[in-house]
Amino acid sequence: MTTPAPEHVDPQDPWPNGVTPWQRVSPKYAWADLVLNLLFVLLVCAALVIVIVTTAPHTPLAPLIAMPAVIVILIINALLAFRRVRAIGYILREDDFLFRRGIMFERVIAVPYGRLQLVDVNRGPLLRSLGLSTLKFVTASAATGVQLPGLPAEDAEALRDRLVELAETRRSGL
Repeated sequence: MTTPAPEHVDPQDPWPNGVTPWQRVSPKYAWADLVLNLLFVLLVCAALVIVIVTTAPHTPLAPLIAMPAVIVILIINALLAFRRVRAIGYILREDDFLFRRGIMFERVIAVPYGRLQLVDVNRGPLLRSLGLSTLKFVTASAATGVQLPGLPAEDAEALRDRLVELAETRRSGL
């Protein structure tokens, strides 16, 4: 008898080895991503409105003209937030940790366990309120910079402990 897959696993996506499915982050992370991106868009739009008002004081309708563009950007951003989160995944393979993210420009990073120097769990106020954490990996390479956001706090701590254990057994050149 087979056991059902956890809800954050997409059994339809067996890449890269055809056997191990990608583990997904919590769907609740989409709300945090949405809030942060909407705040950024609102700040950019507010700055745009200020520039328009100060450079064209004789056109009081300029901010109203920019509002439809702001609303369209907010709607597109909201629709893509949930898809962005679904694109984040990870796999614990035999020799490395595989991480991917991105919709149009997918980024896939393989971090060998022996190269891990630090595995850090971060919880900002927004993620903490949702019961989520971000796992950050530090390796000898400055270009790696892997951050796995949106993990449930318990899963992040268990994954951190497992990665530290694997890193200690596979230290390379130290």
